[in-house]
Amino acid sequence: MEFGLSREQTMLLDSLRDMGKRERFKELAVKIDTTGEFPHSLMEKYGRMGLLGMTLSSDYGGEGLDSLTAILAIEELAKFSPMIAAPVFESNVGPVRVINLFGTDHQKEAIIPGVCKGELSVSVCMTEAEAGSDLTSLATNVEEKKDHYLLNGNKVFITGGGVASHYLVYTRFEGIKGYKGIGAVLVEKDAPGFTFGKQERFLGLRGMPSCALYFDNVKIPKENLVIQPGDFGNLMLAFDIERCGNAAMCLGIAVGAFEEAKKYAMERNAFDRPLCEFQNIQFSFADMAMKIDAARLLVYRAAAGAGKGLPSIYEASMGKCYANEMVKEVTDTALQILGGYGYSTEYPLERMLRDARAWQVAGGSLQMLKITMASMIFGRRFDQRK
Repeated sequence: MEFGLSREQTMLLDSLRDMGKRERFKELAVKIDTTGEFPHSLMEKYGRMGLLGMTLSSDYGGEGLDSLTAILAIEELAKFSPMIAAPVFESNVGPVRVINLFGTDHQKEAIIPGVCKGELSVSVCMTEAEAGSDLTSLATNVEEKKDHYLLNGNKVFITGGGVASHYLVYTRFEGIKGYKGIGAVLVEKDAPGFTFGKQERFLGLRGMPSCALYFDNVKIPKENLVIQPGDFGNLMLAFDIERCGNAAMCLGIAVGAFEEAKKYAMERNAFDRPLCEFQNIQFSFADMAMKIDAARLLVYRAAAGAGKGLPSIYEASMGKCYANEMVKEVTDTALQILGGYGYSTEYPLERMLRDARAWQVAGGSLQMLKITMASMIFGRRFDQRK
């Protein structure tokens, strides 16, 4: 397995570090967390740099790059804040990948160029009040008419809700039970009958738009069908690269926390010597470094194995699961090293710890990921309804 980065990837990371200093991303991260406002101004800048749509088809304005390159960019930007990395995350490993992989030429032409420029965005709409981990229990339903579909139902905790221009809605077709009845349609923000709930307020990830969605006889043109009912497997396959992006966010947050704690341990004195000279502090840093590198190798393996396609379900699940647990442990240890300063809002550790907690909730719970891995290990499906 090749572990080195290409010249192009190294140059990309260098340019992102330079941009972080030039645009004062550390200060921007504080502002976003304080105001709760998403950094929309980054969209145009990222678009000019070619960061939006790196993994999307070059036929429609994307770069056609491999998944690992996007994962590297997400990790680098998430060292400042996952909100600063969010546009790159959504446009490269988010639901627009489903359109890029399985959409029609018309859908690709209508959406992908705008995403690459930062003018459009696509939100994935999966979770419902009674269907989170068990997506085969979706109640949102599409009814086929002569020349259109009618969509009815509700979604909750939808990232990008109220802000995204387009919504990829996972829905049941004609009331068909189980996974065979599930597909996906594309809904535009201003579609009649489509409304939004209030913006959610979360422990972390402040600035990330999220709300409930309500569909009341929303008329969907038949050309907006992205995934046919019964092709549920394609939806979940595409979701695995998004899980790699989730894990990359964890890597970025963990490295950011590690660096803050490292700087503090070298500057702060106790008993007339720097903290880094105490053996227990050294053990803590060695443990954090090992956990970060172990997570990085798992995530990079999943993303590199995918190439320009999709990762292994097993590898993506393992990478996300481990990274989700790792980032909580690393941010907690880093905060402890700073002591009272770590708990203070004047320092970034408390924000990083809050942001770290979100990722094992989003994109599939740890429990469901472990069940998925166990299914692969034993070569059989475990039905949770029994």
